[in-house]
Amino acid sequence: MRTQAVVMRELGDESVLHLEDVELAAPGPGEVLLRVLAVAVNHLDLELRDGRSRMPLTFPHVLGRELVGEVVEVGDPAGSEWSAGDRVVLLPHVPCGRCRHCLTGSANICLAGWMPGIHGWGGYARHVLAPVRGLRHVPDLPVEVLAALPISFGTAWRALHSAASVVTGDWVLVPGAGGGLGHASVQVAALAGARVIGLVRSAAKADFVKACGAEHVVLTDTDGWPDEVRGLTDGRGVDVVVEHVGGDSFEGCLAALAPRGTLVVAGGHGGEHPRLDVIEVFRNELRVHGVRSQRPDDVERVLDLAAAGRLRPQVDQVFSLEQAADAHRRVASRQAVGKVVLVP
Repeated sequence: MRTQAVVMRELGDESVLHLEDVELAAPGPGEVLLRVLAVAVNHLDLELRDGRSRMPLTFPHVLGRELVGEVVEVGDPAGSEWSAGDRVVLLPHVPCGRCRHCLTGSANICLAGWMPGIHGWGGYARHVLAPVRGLRHVPDLPVEVLAALPISFGTAWRALHSAASVVTGDWVLVPGAGGGLGHASVQVAALAGARVIGLVRSAAKADFVKACGAEHVVLTDTDGWPDEVRGLTDGRGVDVVVEHVGGDSFEGCLAALAPRGTLVVAGGHGGEHPRLDVIEVFRNELRVHGVRSQRPDDVERVLDLAAAGRLRPQVDQVFSLEQAADAHRRVASRQAVGKVVLVP
C-alpha cells in the first residue's frame, strides 16, 4: 500500500528528515499493519539521526520507537487476538522470548530483540508494519498521552523499582526533572512514597516539577548544587539518583549520594564519558547500576497506573509529520516540559 513516512536517507541534522510517499508490503505471518495515531520523539531519535547513537541504521530509514496505533490488517488473522480497529501500543523493545535473558527475567537486555525505529522502520509515518508479539492493549487515554508512556515511564519504573528498590521515605534525586524520563521518574518515585528532589537548569520548569511530585527543586546553574542537595537531606545525601544526563551531572550526582546509595544510569545525552572517582565509590559502598530500557511488564504496569490516574504523562507540544524537524529542534533545545509528540 502507499502511505507517507518521514524518511532519512543519510545521517545529519534536522534537514535529513523528509516526508515522502512510500510503499509498504502487506503484513506477513506474525505481523500487523498499524495506522499510527501518535509517536513520541526521544533524545535517542536525535542521536540516531546524527550518528551519535552507536547503533547502525540501514537507509532509507524511518525513526520512531514509541508509538500508539490502530490495527488495520493482521497478517494471519486466524486465531489472533487482534482485529482491525484495535487500539494498541507497540513495545519500544520487542524481546525474542527465547534467549537466556528473556527466560531469566531480563527481557529488556534481550540481544535478539527488535526495536522499531532502529532495527526496522518506526512510527514517524502514517502506517507501519509491526510484530504481533510487540502489541499491547491500551487504556482509554488521549493518543498523545499514550505515546508518552512506554519509554519514559517504563524506564523510570525499572530504574526505581527493579534497579534501586526504592521504598517509602527514601530521598530520590532526579536530574533533568522537567524532561521525558525526568518527569516520569519524579512521578514514579513520589508514587512509591519517596521524597523527591528535582534538578533543573531553568527556574521556568520548577513549578512543573513540583506539580509532578517533587518536594524540592534545585537549579544546576552553579557548581555548588550538590551541596545544596545534601543540605536538603540534613547533610546525609540522597539514597537514589536516576541519572540520565551524563557529563558534569553524573559527577555531581555521585557527590550527592549518601553512603550505600544507588546511582542508576539510564542515559547520557549530556556527555557519555564523565569522570568517576572510584575512591568515593568504594569508601562509601556506592552502587552504580545501569538500566537498559524497560521490560514488557514494566510497560504494562505503567499503562495500568496511567489508566487509574496515578501516573500522568505530560505532553509539551504536538507536531505533525511535516513538522518532524521542528519537533527535533524542540527536543534538542532542552526547553521541552514533558514529552514532544508527532501526530500524523
